[in-house]
Amino acid sequence: MRWQGQQLGVDDTAALPGMERMDGLVRSVTTPEFAGMTFHEVLCKSALNRVPGASAMPFDWTVNPYRGCSHACSYCLSPDTLILKADGRQVPLSDIRVGDEVIGTERGSRYRHYVRTTVRAKWTTRKRLHRVTLADGTEIEGSADHRFLTERGWKHVTDSPVAGRQRPHLTVSNRLQGFGTGAHTSVEASGPDWRQGYLTGMVRGDAMIFHKTYDDGNRAREIHRFRLALADREALDLAKELLEQIGIVTMVRPFSVPAHRRPMTALHTAKMHDVARLEDYIAIPRFRSREWMAGFLGGIFDAEGSCSRGIVRISNANEELLSLTEEAFAAFRFDAVREPARPNGVSSIRLRGGLTSRQRFFDTARPSITRKLDVCGTAVKTSADLRVVNVEDIGYDIDMIDITTDTEDFVANGVISHNCFARKTHEYLDLDYGADFDSQIVVKVNVADVLRTELRRGSWAREPVMLGTNTDPYQRAEGRYRLMPDIVGALTDNGTPFSILTKGTLLRRDLPLLAEASQQVKVTLAMSIAVFDDALQHSIEPGTPSAEARLETVRAATAAGFRVTVFLMPIMPHLTDSVSALDDALARIREAGAARVVYGALHLRPGAKQWFFEWLEREHPNLMSSYRGLYPGVSTSAPKAYRTWLGKRMRPLLRMHRLDGWDEDDHPRGRPQPGLAARTPPVSSLGPVHRTGVPASGRPRVAPASEPTLF
Repeated sequence: MRWQGQQLGVDDTAALPGMERMDGLVRSVTTPEFAGMTFHEVLCKSALNRVPGASAMPFDWTVNPYRGCSHACSYCLSPDTLILKADGRQVPLSDIRVGDEVIGTERGSRYRHYVRTTVRAKWTTRKRLHRVTLADGTEIEGSADHRFLTERGWKHVTDSPVAGRQRPHLTVSNRLQGFGTGAHTSVEASGPDWRQGYLTGMVRGDAMIFHKTYDDGNRAREIHRFRLALADREALDLAKELLEQIGIVTMVRPFSVPAHRRPMTALHTAKMHDVARLEDYIAIPRFRSREWMAGFLGGIFDAEGSCSRGIVRISNANEELLSLTEEAFAAFRFDAVREPARPNGVSSIRLRGGLTSRQRFFDTARPSITRKLDVCGTAVKTSADLRVVNVEDIGYDIDMIDITTDTEDFVANGVISHNCFARKTHEYLDLDYGADFDSQIVVKVNVADVLRTELRRGSWAREPVMLGTNTDPYQRAEGRYRLMPDIVGALTDNGTPFSILTKGTLLRRDLPLLAEASQQVKVTLAMSIAVFDDALQHSIEPGTPSAEARLETVRAATAAGFRVTVFLMPIMPHLTDSVSALDDALARIREAGAARVVYGALHLRPGAKQWFFEWLEREHPNLMSSYRGLYPGVSTSAPKAYRTWLGKRMRPLLRMHRLDGWDEDDHPRGRPQPGLAARTPPVSSLGPVHRTGVPASGRPRVAPASEPTLF
């Protein structure tokens, strides 16, 4: 792994204003393996953190070697990748800006749907290029780390390059989700042929050209007029601009319509030479280029087209225009069919092939009326052949770009692509709650040395120490920094018992060391697994190991001789609290060999609550009113009535699966406890592992997320 030391300069400090607080900053480090991340290596002043006395935590001391979490990967794409914007147009990734509205997806009761989402961050990195080719001809170029939605969930482009690590990755015949781009080539939407085709379709489809001679008794007067009246200003403005490019200047005025119809605006001119020039310009050429055909489709669609319930239709009563429309569709190999004429003589040509054909039509014809291009609310149903036929390592590095959106995904080259939504944290360092949590990782490189010094103090009473209460000690960065072996060694040599709570499968690396330590001190291991439904887990915990991968770690720890506790936390009302969901989770936990389960209802600390409600509104808007009732105002805890109800549901299931252990929500604090891990308080699954506790009153509360003595 190539690590590049970079001492922060004035410009860097300005970019990350909280970094001046880190007096012990050694260097800031980047690496291709963690592209898009910066690791700020610091010399900490203390390692043991005392839990404030007012806290309800059932332990008094913690050690947190990291701030921020690198569980989330960096997902990068080639700059020329087409991104679907909210206006229905696809633009290169390089042109996307923070604040732009693009199309993402959200899960409904039956299907994913396309929705608008906002770009919150954009960054660049340099990574090795891979190309994914699909059966319909779609090609996507990106890094090995990038993830795409398949029929079997989110998958990386390739397997992990790190020895001993595995991750879901694309294989031949995996089917990506979306509509693809196919192998068709785009046409130039700004050239003279496209312009002529567009104006021909627009003017012939919806304009009026009027010639008449009046005799007022003195002399004959010739009147020549052109008028184009539309309700959509986008098409009107484009037509005006294209007319000016050929020297025809038009005036704009309101157009009178009945009160029940949409207001309209008209372009008009009464100059004889301009009207004559326009008539000549929109004559049907004998040779019609592909660009002219594409422009004609765009113009006739803006004039006479519709997209109702996702079906593109172009309607007209003029046989010449209908035949030209059919010819243009055929030129681009669209599957279009003419429907029977209505009583008024109007016929429609309907485009078949679902969203795949619809989006290819928009990209080919480039119509301008955005309301007709809107895909929001459309279900994600893949009709194109998006099977993976090849994943190729191109063999060299290129500059790549990634974006972060509110929905954690976006549409790239017509397929659904993942990014990570970072949680609100790092506030002590003035880092933002967006990309900074996942991309600005503070690493206390001397934490083990400082810990040894603190443990040698005569005042140290060898009280139990908890690891994993703020950020995960076995996040991905631990694979490089290897801070935990020395921390474990320091605690073991001192005779200090300790517990580890993690979501990370990297724990398996240290199982031999931990087993050896357990011969000298009490060592307790706990694995946090909140969500067992893969789709929901990827949605709410992007970047973390799957439930099955964590269960495999439980199996390995059990085989190493540990009695592992699983934290089934948080249990989320209406999402993971059904009998079937709980029963399935407990059965899988028991099969993995866990000794006990600790459970707790969702607890929403400040910051996490805002993030969770934003996620809930995107993913499950039908549950918003219920959650506002359960967590009103500044309330962070589920009401006692819900926790009591949950306890009555959980207790028989725990007994049935022989996983009944200490249950904080339903027993007083004074009861004898079988061990630290069994009485460790609830841990939310919203991003990092963070501390919560339950006082004697039974109402969970949150311990401070950071202490000012960390550095």
